Amino acid sequence: MNLNQGDTIGIIALSGNCDRERIQQAKANIEAFGYKVNLSKNIFDKNRYLAGSDEDKLEEMHRFFADPKIKLILCARGGYGAIRLVNRIDYNIIKSNPKPFCGFSDATALLLMIWKNTMLTTYHSPMAQSDFCLSSPTENARIGITIQNFFNTLNNNHTEYKANKVIKIGSAKGILWGGNLSTVVSLCGLDFLPKQDFIFFTEDIAEPVYKIDKMLQQLLNIEQFHRYCKGIVLGDFTDIDNKTWLTEYQNELAEYLNIPVIHISGITHAKNKITLPIGANAQINRDILKLDIIR
Repeated sequence: MNLNQGDTIGIIALSGNCDRERIQQAKANIEAFGYKVNLSKNIFDKNRYLAGSDEDKLEEMHRFFADPKIKLILCARGGYGAIRLVNRIDYNIIKSNPKPFCGFSDATALLLMIWKNTMLTTYHSPMAQSDFCLSSPTENARIGITIQNFFNTLNNNHTEYKANKVIKIGSAKGILWGGNLSTVVSLCGLDFLPKQDFIFFTEDIAEPVYKIDKMLQQLLNIEQFHRYCKGIVLGDFTDIDNKTWLTEYQNELAEYLNIPVIHISGITHAKNKITLPIGANAQINRDILKLDIIR
């Protein structure tokens, strides 16, 4: 489905507690683009480091999906808390009321589990507090590119990105699947992996290289991951301890797996983000990632 001006975007807090001023600024910026905004009832609730109780979060998530006036659900922020919800979501409500669900970082847990349980395309995308609130998107070119890419990806069936670096050249096909590395790994123990060929994309922030190595190895030790992963798209690993070690590790990983591995900047916690559809048909062709979105 396409998102049109005048449609309502629901901003929901499912992870950490939110900053009132930044959320209100994000709301104003989205409205300046011509959309209506509905804030979840719990969006300013605080329970330790969480945005209120799990019960209230689940109630709002179910309500947002069931509400036909809300055409897109945008996570307010990351932090922590999404994994507390994944086994308590009524996925039948989502399956009966499909609409774009968008976020990154901690929201990765929800993006992947919604796709796994409903086959609904979800979007690894900018979020309200971290991305839509920074000045006016119409006046700030840096933020404007991120937001423009977000809406373009939502409204187009096909998109592609050129690699900033090819670590191991080759071709691969599968669905696009992945997200924040530490959050993906937190799902281990659940039935969360695709049972079909996939291209894995990932990024993270402030993790030392040995932990990046450890987390990827944890996934590779899962036979299902190793069997179906046909290519890897590495995003930005920001605020790391040793860039040389990261480069060495990524080269070793590519040689060990013997599958295409490319780096695309913009899959990131930094400000310049691209939006990626989880579950889209994906193809790596040497230095190009091609995506066809399944509606």
